[in-house]
Amino acid sequence: MEKAQIITEEDIKRYDILNKQKKELEQEMNRLKKKFHTYLDEELGEDKAGDVTRGHFNLKRQIRSSTAYDPELTIKMLEDASLQDFVLIEKKPDTEKLEAAIKLGLVEKEPFEKCKKVKSTQAIVVKEV
Repeated sequence: MEKAQIITEEDIKRYDILNKQKKELEQEMNRLKKKFHTYLDEELGEDKAGDVTRGHFNLKRQIRSSTAYDPELTIKMLEDASLQDFVLIEKKPDTEKLEAAIKLGLVEKEPFEKCKKVKSTQAIVVKEV
């Protein structure tokens, strides 16, 4: 493992500047994307693929779609049609009940410790002081 490097005020300042620039760039890119979509909607129609060439640049809009069934409505319709074989039954632990039972002493904590998976994420936040 590498030895930890020294973090300077300049490093933190540079990170803060870059983070602000990133946000500004994302806002400008979103504004331009909205402009492009509005133009293409007017020229080609909403949800239509197409492209525009200006000078040495080509802007292409792709349309991606996905289909999903509304789970509650689909299950109700399948059950009403006696098609229970089309309904999956998913077994999941009720972790809220388990945690409550552990706190109340109704269930031993130790055996379930190996079942726990803890996720952690790191974040850097810089504020000028």
